[in-house]
Amino acid sequence: MAEEILVNVTPQETRVAVIENGVLQEIVIERRQKLGLVGNIYLGRVSRVLPGMQAVFIDIGIDRAAFLHLSDILNHHNILVSQPETRSYQELGIEHLLKEGDQILVQVVKDPLGSKGPRLTTHLCIPSRYLVLMPKSPAIGISQKITAEEERQRLREIVLNLAPSSQLRVEEVAPPDCSVFGAELSDYAGPFGYIVRTAAEGVAEQSLRMDMEFLHRLWESIRGRIREGKAPSAVYEDLPLVLRTMRSLSVSEVEKVRIDSKETYERVVEFARHYIPDLLDRIEHYPGERPILDLYSVEDEIQKALEKRVELKSGGHLVIDQTEAMTTIDVNTGAFVGRRNLEETIFKTNLEAAQAIARQLRLRNLGGIIIVDFIDMSDPEHQRQVLKALAKSLERDRAQVAISEISSLGLVQLTRQRNRESLEHVLCEPCSLCHGRGTLKTAETVCYEIFREILREVRQFDVQKLLVLASPSVVDRLLDEESTSVAELEAFIGRPIKVQAEAMYGPEQYDVVLM
Repeated sequence: MAEEILVNVTPQETRVAVIENGVLQEIVIERRQKLGLVGNIYLGRVSRVLPGMQAVFIDIGIDRAAFLHLSDILNHHNILVSQPETRSYQELGIEHLLKEGDQILVQVVKDPLGSKGPRLTTHLCIPSRYLVLMPKSPAIGISQKITAEEERQRLREIVLNLAPSSQLRVEEVAPPDCSVFGAELSDYAGPFGYIVRTAAEGVAEQSLRMDMEFLHRLWESIRGRIREGKAPSAVYEDLPLVLRTMRSLSVSEVEKVRIDSKETYERVVEFARHYIPDLLDRIEHYPGERPILDLYSVEDEIQKALEKRVELKSGGHLVIDQTEAMTTIDVNTGAFVGRRNLEETIFKTNLEAAQAIARQLRLRNLGGIIIVDFIDMSDPEHQRQVLKALAKSLERDRAQVAISEISSLGLVQLTRQRNRESLEHVLCEPCSLCHGRGTLKTAETVCYEIFREILREVRQFDVQKLLVLASPSVVDRLLDEESTSVAELEAFIGRPIKVQAEAMYGPEQYDVVLM
C-alpha cells in the first residue's frame, strides 16, 4: 500500500502525517519545548531506591525523575555482583544492586506520560537505517516483518560474517569512578549484538557493512562522551522527528515525501543522499500557498480524532473513551439497519468497525490496555472473521499489538505498545470547568447545593442577609423555576436572600456571601 508523507515544520513544532490511499492514518507531533526523549542515552545518577517496587528513580537531568525497574536491568545482562556466584540480581533485589548516588548508563524507552516520568532500560539500542546496534548484547535478531525464510537466513549470514571482521578495537582502560552496575565502561567495547530492521529486506551486503561501520563509529563517539561526561547528563540524543521518520521508511511503500520547509527539505535530502539514495527522487519541497496539512483534509481529520464519536460509512458508529487505566471502544449499529437480517447487519457493522478501530488506534496513538465491545455475534464463524479482519488491519501498525480472543462477555482485549503521549494528551488538557470528568452538574443540582450551603452558613453564623453569586444559568433558574423554593427558604431562615449573576463564573461555581 503506497504511502505519502506530509511534513509541516514551524518554529514551534513539527508535524508528520502518514497518508495511505488518500486517507490520514497517522500523525506525529513534536514540539520544540517538549521534545521526545525516546532513544536518548543518559549517564544518570540514582536518586532513590524503592525495594518494595524493586525499582529506582534516576536523575537524568530533566525536571522529572526517570523510572528504572529491576526487570529492565535483567534484560540487559544478568551479571552477578560481589555476592555468592549462585545468586542472581532477582534473588538479591534492587537494593543490593544499586544505591543512592550510583552512576548508571540508561536509555529512555517511554516518554513521560501524564504525571509519570520517562521509563528507562539498561538494554542500549542504537538504530540506523538497516541495523540496530546492541552494545553488550551479543545476539542477532531479524525483524518479524521480514517473513521469507530465505531472506531471513541470508541477512543472518551476512551479519554473522560482517560482525567479527568489522568489530572495532577500542581502548580497554576506563577512567576512574565511571562504572555501570560495577562493570567497567570498557566492557561496552564489545561484543555487539544486532537487530536487522525491516528496511534491510533485499539490501546488498555492502550497504549492511557501511551501516554497521557507521554504528560502530557512532558508538565510539558515545563512549567518548561517557568518559568525559558527569552524571546527570545526556551522552546521545536521537535524531529529530523528520529524520527519524525518514530512517524508518520502507522505500518500496513510500510514493512521495512532501516538506513545506526549504531548510528541512535540504536537510532531509542530504540525509537521504547518504542513507536512502533510492528515495531521493520522491522527496519534494512543497511551496504551495495552501497549508500542506490541508491536503487530504488532514487538519479536519485531526479535529475528528479528538472527538469521542467516530462515524462509520454504513451508518454505525464507534464511541471511544480514553481513561487513565485503559481505553474502551464501543461499537453501535446506529442508523444502519441492513438488508437481510439482524445477524448479517451486526456482522457487517463489526467488520467495518474492525478496520476503523485499527486506523483510530494509529491516528490517536492509543496505547496500553484497549477493550473493544463489538456488537454481540451468535455465529462463531462471524466472530472468527471479525477477529481476523481486526488482526489484518493492525498488521501495518508500527507499534506492537497483541489481540485476545472474544471473551465470554463478548469483549476483545488488546494491548498496544505505548512509548509516547496519545494525540489527545499532546493537543489537549483537562477541562477547567469539569476538571476532566467530561460532564457538568446541571443548574438544578447547583441550586440545591446553594440551598444546603445557605442553611449551613445560617446555623453557624449570625448574619442579617445573604448574597448568592453564581453563573447566569444558575441565577436564571433561581429567579424562575426555583423562585418558590427561594421564597420558602427565606421564610424558614428569617433572612432575605439576594442573587447576583457573575458572567465570569463557571456553571458549577458559586459563592454565598454573608452580610
